[in-house]
This record gives sequence, C-alpha cells and structure tokens, in this order.
Amino acid sequence: MTPRRLSATAPELPATLDLLRRAFACMEGRIDPPSSLTRMDLTALTHEAAQKELWILPGVGSPAACMILTPQVDALYIGKLAVAEKARGQGLARQLLDLADSRARALGLPRLRLQTRVELTENHATFTALGFAETARTSHPGYDRPTSLTYERPVQEHSR
Repeated sequence: MTPRRLSATAPELPATLDLLRRAFACMEGRIDPPSSLTRMDLTALTHEAAQKELWILPGVGSPAACMILTPQVDALYIGKLAVAEKARGQGLARQLLDLADSRARALGLPRLRLQTRVELTENHATFTALGFAETARTSHPGYDRPTSLTYERPVQEHSR
C-alpha cells in the first residue's frame, strides 16, 4: 500500500472520518475526559487536512489506516493514528510510522512525538514495542491527575 496525503478537498475525507470514529470508539467509557474525536466533524477534519499533513493508507473502498502529522519546534507530532479493525496486525501502523520518520527527516526534526491516554495500556505496550519511550505525563484542563502520556523516539536513520 502506498500512503497518500489528503488535501482539504479530498473525496476520501468522509471515509477517513468514519475510520477515525470506528477506531476510537473503543475508548468511549474508558478514558476521562472523552476523546477530542467526539467533537470532530467533517469541517474539523477538512481544517486538519488544510493545516497539517493528513495521510492515509488506502484500503478496499475506504482507508485502511490514517494519521495526522504536525511539525513542532523539536519534533514531528503524530496524532489520530488509526488502523481499521479488519486491517490490524498487518504492519500498517509501522508503515505509517516509517512515513513519519521520513517526513521528520525531510523537515529536519530529530524525533517523533505522540500522546496516548493513561487508561489505554495496550497503546503503551504497542508504542514501547515500536521504539517509543514515555517522556512526560500531562493533565487535561480541570484535572489534577495525569490523563495523557507523551511518548517519543528518535527519528530512525533509515525506514525499516
């Protein structure tokens, strides 16, 4: 599968939003506060595609995986990384992370950064297995306990 960057006018945006909603549905009732995805609509995703880098791995009839890349001062931030349930276990997240490494190198950024919720322990294990290390714990506004974990890894010299 060849990754594709979506523009703000891409016809795949509704299907990508559907992928995100389905992939993040397992978080409902598990995380507090609720995911920002609950507030994301097609207008918001269109804005993300216009302002950031929205990448998909095409699937049959709809995207198999996606992520949003945001350059920061010292890292490339990976947001909304999602893989369709029927496509899990095929290395698609790794393929998108390889792409993120390439984009970070092109932008002169030394590391990848992402966040996951404290409650999503399966994500912690996955990101650790993919070479990420926890670097911070943060709290959403109004919370006096950590709600998110930040993970980082150095940009790989060569994609796998």
